[in-house]
Amino acid sequence: QLQLLVILAYNYIMKNTIQNKTKLVNSVFSKVYKKYDLMNDIMSFGIHRLWKNQLINWMNPSSGSKLIDVASGTGDIAKLFSKRKNNTSEITCVEPNTEMFEKGRNNLKDFNNIKWIRSQAEKIPVKDSTFDFYTISYGIRNVTDINKTLSEAFRVLKPCGRFMCLEFSKIDNEMLNFIYKQYSKTIPMIGKYIVGSSEPYEYLINSIDKFYNQNQLIELMKINGFSNTEYRNLSNGLSAIHSGWKI
Repeated sequence: QLQLLVILAYNYIMKNTIQNKTKLVNSVFSKVYKKYDLMNDIMSFGIHRLWKNQLINWMNPSSGSKLIDVASGTGDIAKLFSKRKNNTSEITCVEPNTEMFEKGRNNLKDFNNIKWIRSQAEKIPVKDSTFDFYTISYGIRNVTDINKTLSEAFRVLKPCGRFMCLEFSKIDNEMLNFIYKQYSKTIPMIGKYIVGSSEPYEYLINSIDKFYNQNQLIELMKINGFSNTEYRNLSNGLSAIHSGWKI
């Protein structure tokens, strides 16, 4: 009976933790969606656009490749991928937040090859083995269950399909890390001035600080079935691209 009580208590705590994070992340993006792109440019000095191009360069998709882009936000990755293949590739964007979903879909309304699904990353309403590429850009640290997210990524990819994740990571240069830590303290203040609220950017800094390092994310990918896993640091590890294959 004691063991059962412990299991029930654990399940209750986990359920509430997941619900709380889902609500928190949803409220964060509901506050920032109008000026999301502007703040990304300001915070990164525009470098995030170079990082996203490097993601597409490493993917090097062939003609006819099908992409699912999860946590699509305003649609940057889908747009870059589509233009790389002359808007001929079939792309599915997945975004859970209503406001971000509408903004992203409106941004890409002229792309007839891109469709949008409003869904959580942990359970996507698509068939097994559908896509050649799965991308998630600055979204994986916001999911409520990273293992379910990775498992779902594995499910929706075709055999020989490729998972690619672009995310903030751990800086491998002490001086640069010190400078970043000092700069990050100003980001909530910038957010308050630009967006009108500092809270979303306090969450942003905390979520980056608490997220897995490069090798830990590699191990999670392996646990969830991915092979030939590797990563590339960008700007000394300020961000990193992780790659894995469904073999």
